[in-house]
Formats: sequence, structure tokens, C-alpha cells
Amino acid sequence: MELLSIKNMVCPRCIATVERLLVHQSIDYTKIVLGTVTLSNPLTDAQREELAQSFKEVGFELLSTPEEQLTNQIKSLIVDHIHYQDKQVNQNWSDILVAALHKDYSTLSKTFSKATDLTIEYYIILQKIERAKELLQNNEWTISQIAVALGYSSTAHFSAQFKKIVGETASQFKKQADGKRHFLDKF
Repeated sequence: MELLSIKNMVCPRCIATVERLLVHQSIDYTKIVLGTVTLSNPLTDAQREELAQSFKEVGFELLSTPEEQLTNQIKSLIVDHIHYQDKQVNQNWSDILVAALHKDYSTLSKTFSKATDLTIEYYIILQKIERAKELLQNNEWTISQIAVALGYSSTAHFSAQFKKIVGETASQFKKQADGKRHFLDKF
């Protein structure tokens, strides 16, 4: 078995695209999740090179260093929890990451900060704000409902953080939202 880390896999369509590429190249896998693929057998050098090129053509990148791989795993877990889980878990992010990645939080934090020039905490805030923008644009939930769904302690805390990051209030954004969101793979 071999584990591949793939940069820019941030949505269910990305998983389908990676699956299609693996099938096209007759590479057996056992599991695909955001950011990683578990292969049934190790790749040959030729397979790795061909797969890396195929990934590059669709906007993905096959990561090779342990630091890149760990950073990618952290990002993938955060994106999955914030954007694709139905309900936010009332658990510390440090506990979630430590349990999933089996490394102490200090190591995770240092590796992530060194690779991204962001703290894990700030990356989480950025992802929450992007999710909030999506929910505001969909116009299905109130600002209070969004604050609760994203695990904020209060609507006021959410609103202050939103304004600090976006430069306008959530209400202003909701009124004039016209595609001011960022692509998840650009963080």
C-alpha cells in the first residue's frame, strides 16, 4: 500500500476527477478522500511521473516531502470539516487534528506555519469565512444561523470576525454578494 498526498483536492468533484485519472491509468486504489489516495500497490517511477503530469493538467499536484504531505492533510481535514460536514463538532480543532493525524499539536502547528506562513487557527478562520460567504450568497440562512453552524460563540463574535477579514459586515456582503468568494485551493 502507498499513500499519495494531492494538493488542491478540495471538493467532492475533485475526488471524482482523481478517481477518473486513476482508473484511466489502471492504478488500483483502496480509498480516496480529500487530499489523499491510498493505493493498493506502490507506483513505479513511470506511473508516478505519468500520474503527476495528469494531476498537473487538471490543477492538482502530487506532493512528495513529508512537510508538504502533512500540511496538505491538515488543510484537507479543515476544509472537509468546515465545508462538507453537516454539523460542526463542538470539539477543539487541536484535538480533531491530533486524533486524525496522530502527531502532537506543536509539530502540526510548526509544520503548517512554516509551509504556509499562516497559523492553523487563522487558516480555520479563513475557511469559516469562505463557508459563511457561500451560505450568505445562498440566502437560505440568517446570520445568526450561520454563526451557530460555524461554531461561533455568538453572532457578535462571528460578525466582528467577518468584518475584520472581509472588510464589510455580513449584512452588507449578503446584500451585494456578487462572487466575492475565493477558491478553496487558493489559501
